[in-house]
Amino acid sequence: MGLGRFIKKQFIDVIQWPDPNPELLMWRFPIADEEIQNGAALIVRESQVALFVNEGKLADEFTAGSYKLTTNNLPVLTNLKNWDKLFESPFKSDVYFFNTRQQLASGWGTAQPITIRDNEFGLISVRGFGNYSYRVIDSRKFFTEVAGITEEFYKSQLDDQLRNLCVTTLSTILGNKNIPFIDMAANLTELSKLVQQSLQEHFGNLGLQLESFLIESITLPPALQKTLDDRISMGIIGDLSAYTQYQMANSIPLAAQNEGGAAGVGMSMGAGLTMGQMMAEAMQQKPAAAQATAPTNANDHTAKLSQLNELLQKGLITAEDYDTAKAEVLRQLIG
Repeated sequence: MGLGRFIKKQFIDVIQWPDPNPELLMWRFPIADEEIQNGAALIVRESQVALFVNEGKLADEFTAGSYKLTTNNLPVLTNLKNWDKLFESPFKSDVYFFNTRQQLASGWGTAQPITIRDNEFGLISVRGFGNYSYRVIDSRKFFTEVAGITEEFYKSQLDDQLRNLCVTTLSTILGNKNIPFIDMAANLTELSKLVQQSLQEHFGNLGLQLESFLIESITLPPALQKTLDDRISMGIIGDLSAYTQYQMANSIPLAAQNEGGAAGVGMSMGAGLTMGQMMAEAMQQKPAAAQATAPTNANDHTAKLSQLNELLQKGLITAEDYDTAKAEVLRQLIG
């Protein structure tokens, strides 16, 4: 290999990031001991930004396009270098590429429950989860505030910071706005917009733009959720007696298939209707003292005595059984 060919290989003619890793937010072009040739080509693709850094100082920035590197399009770097040859010789400078495509569906969630004061339930703990999307919009701020001088900066290195920002902001809003839990669950879209607006400034301070923020769910602890489910169920049931009759009617086809057939159906319906009536009466919440006691109907006792006599005549009960039962009926009638 000749000396001229060796020297030629030390010059960089094209600077580009042809196959970026989607998870990389920033990547430094590997210059090492090589030098950038005067008139070299800089190729910046869509969803990319290139930033020249000279000895740690920010210089020129390039958006998508193809550039020929001269003193005309490197004014800041030329001034920093103070070249007396008007950029006739090769130069060295760090070139960083930034991935400006939207980073989709980054997940967030509450590691610990958020305690809030609810107007209906009192102090409660809630959990939430969802996702958000963002992009790098200010390469200079992102470089100085987040990535710094490093060869690569991955999305995963920023996940914890952004996730904590999301949860903290959500906690603050839920704690200060006094939003009832029922309203949270019914208005997740509006609540998501409110959180996104509050987060925008925090993301902007890092050179980022929050494109979307979504709350997928806000939930209660299992015990309190069961209480809420029971309350909702009672509201849906409404008339308990009618609901019990409806259940019994639906159970007829199933009960008829079981052992006992129609007899089982009759017993199930009788027991179910009786229980439903008892519960409906109990839910009326009328004081027992206010209920007037219905007078004893003498005809009922006469009917019972007739039934007892009929059972005795048919031999279904003994005379002793008849006398005992008769005495009890007379005692109720006289007493």
